[in-house]
Amino acid sequence: MTPFLRKILGMNWLLVLVMYALLIFGVFMIESAARHLTVSKDILNQFGSAGVYYAWLQKRWILLGSGVYFAVALVDYRWIRWLGIPFYGVSMGLMVMAMHQDDPVHRLTLFGLSFQPAQLGIASGILLIAWLIQDFPKIHRWLGAPFVRIGIIGVIAAVPFLIVMKMGDMGSALVWIPVAIVALLIGGVPFRYLSFMTLIGVGMIPLLYFVALPLVSERGPQRIDTWLSMMQGQEVNIADEGYAPHNISMAVGKAGWKGAGWKASAMQGSLHAKGFIPRDTAHNDYIFAVIAEELGFRGSLMLLTAFAVLLIQGLYIAFYSRDASGRMLVCLVVAMIFAHVYESIGMCVLIMPITGIPLPLVSYSGTFVVICMLLLGLVQSVWIHRNSKPELRIKPAAA
Repeated sequence: MTPFLRKILGMNWLLVLVMYALLIFGVFMIESAARHLTVSKDILNQFGSAGVYYAWLQKRWILLGSGVYFAVALVDYRWIRWLGIPFYGVSMGLMVMAMHQDDPVHRLTLFGLSFQPAQLGIASGILLIAWLIQDFPKIHRWLGAPFVRIGIIGVIAAVPFLIVMKMGDMGSALVWIPVAIVALLIGGVPFRYLSFMTLIGVGMIPLLYFVALPLVSERGPQRIDTWLSMMQGQEVNIADEGYAPHNISMAVGKAGWKGAGWKASAMQGSLHAKGFIPRDTAHNDYIFAVIAEELGFRGSLMLLTAFAVLLIQGLYIAFYSRDASGRMLVCLVVAMIFAHVYESIGMCVLIMPITGIPLPLVSYSGTFVVICMLLLGLVQSVWIHRNSKPELRIKPAAA
């Protein structure tokens, strides 16, 4: 049996099947969620509706991501991690360029490809942290000290966090918080350090909320205030700042067990069809509200179960990793996906403020689908190469 065939047969196929099940499910839901968008007449003549057009675009991204996924999975992550520094540097440069673009969602267009570099920053940061935490102590024992580990994780996470916050993308910035926490836990930082940092962090919350957040985000404080008011049962203006959280939570709450049905019409009581769920972002940020309304509690439960299986498989792979770098890599990917799922679904059921963040593998999000498949490919690589041993260089015996 050739090494290539051995790697193919040795893949974690449950991880592959769950990933593609979520991707296929997302294509169908994008078609329903985007069907009310306004598109050009040429697109309507060719595809018939905006929903079919955006579903077709998502399929193209999935095909690209599939190539990236299998290419990364079949290459030993031990070699891929060396790309951490250049990947991180390029990502930070692209994020700075996007910050100065006159685009509401801070996209860049290079070689005809439009993308959000904020997602590249998370992927490159995960790769760099996983590499440095294992290999830095090999240079000198002092570099393995707890405060050095904290400094490495803090600097790598803080730079993209601050850049993304400056862009006003609070949702993508918040993802770095659980990723950094997991990195500290898996990185072996002692509990006394973690306790001290937790106390300092809790004490800085008022300063961050009342001073720092208004400087970097205009809508961030308002969204949090609206969310807190709704959580406490206070009245909010549902025609203005409370419009989105009120209507998407109503769409989820009224769905019942079966839901209104896929592509439900206004005659069937669909709030999405009536335009109460913001149509410009229904196919990405608010896609869970569309899923819950159309497929009901049973559809939402199946979606959450699929994500749970995906994340549990990730933790299972981390347990069998051959080294600390692979374990860190997988755990950070799991933390990133969990943070996205929790934020995206949480804002639709009012346990989180509106942050505008896509649901991994399900939302229409262009390059983010490719980034998710890239990271899951790295997870798969950790599993495939879990039993591989590095070649030992044996010095020839002296004559």
